Amino acid sequence: MSVKAKYQAVLNLGEQLKIKDGDVSEEAGILKIKGQAATQYEKNLLWDKIKELGGENPSDIKANITVADESVYHRHTVKSGESLSKIAKKYYGDPMKYKKIFEANTNILKNPDVIHPDQVLVIPN
Repeated sequence: MSVKAKYQAVLNLGEQLKIKDGDVSEEAGILKIKGQAATQYEKNLLWDKIKELGGENPSDIKANITVADESVYHRHTVKSGESLSKIAKKYYGDPMKYKKIFEANTNILKNPDVIHPDQVLVIPN
């Protein structure tokens, strides 16, 4: 199996996330990828996929992934049925961190129990 085939799921994720300025090359059995993720969260998703496929310290891939917007962890578009606690669990692994998201979005939210589909929320670092 070629190293590119091994990491195809990473390349697919990069396309799905619309990574900008992407470049992929293979040199002496090492896959080299670079690009710019929109947020730190998207960069972390790519690194998690790399580690899932190559182990904690893979030696057959080199990735240079930058972040376009470092002012936030991510920007989340609310979907029907979501709550701040569900969103907090997704990004932080802890539903009680909903207060952090609420505080970062008081410009559009007045009550942490009331959010609406299609609102774009800042997920703070």
